[in-house]
Amino acid sequence: MPYGFLDIATTPSVRAEQQAAGSDRVYQNYKTDRAFDRFTPDEVAFIAARDSFYMATASETGWPYVQHRGGPRGFLKVIDEKTLAFADYRGNRQYISAGNLAADARAALILVDYPARARLKIYTHVEAVPIDSDLAALVAEPDYKARPERVFVLRLAAFDWNCPLHITPRYTETEIAAAMAPLRDRVTALEAENEELRARLANAQGS
Repeated sequence: MPYGFLDIATTPSVRAEQQAAGSDRVYQNYKTDRAFDRFTPDEVAFIAARDSFYMATASETGWPYVQHRGGPRGFLKVIDEKTLAFADYRGNRQYISAGNLAADARAALILVDYPARARLKIYTHVEAVPIDSDLAALVAEPDYKARPERVFVLRLAAFDWNCPLHITPRYTETEIAAAMAPLRDRVTALEAENEELRARLANAQGS
């Protein structure tokens, strides 16, 4: 079946570059045994575990704009196998992404799992929905204090997984704390054991 992500990404100018580099024969009429136009449980789990992603839009003058989006883990919600959504909270009020999307609803997302060195690329069509819509309850983060202004609904066009090359493993404070917990417990136990041994030695010397 067609490789949906490359069908979108491979424009005439891209194909010309491939031809010049000699790689066009690799991607010409490229076929795959699966469609990349709907999320499987693997993508759903990957998206639910993310606490940030990068979103690219384009302005009316043709300039690209890449924005980092962050929030509580899982703030980018999978509504169904072809739909994502997230709450757009008030920030610096420049509204560059929102303005770009009002003129051209297409966006590209990159989600990265740094410890696992995995990267998911997504092409979407984005719609801004009022915060009082039915979707608001699905994207709400009760413990998040920022004020939501709208809900962005992302309709999947195609996705693809990137290779792990050059993804440097990085870890959050929570992940580091979890990894260090056994070591801290062991140090605490050894310190307690040392204190007990010192006390025994002091008692033995004093008797």
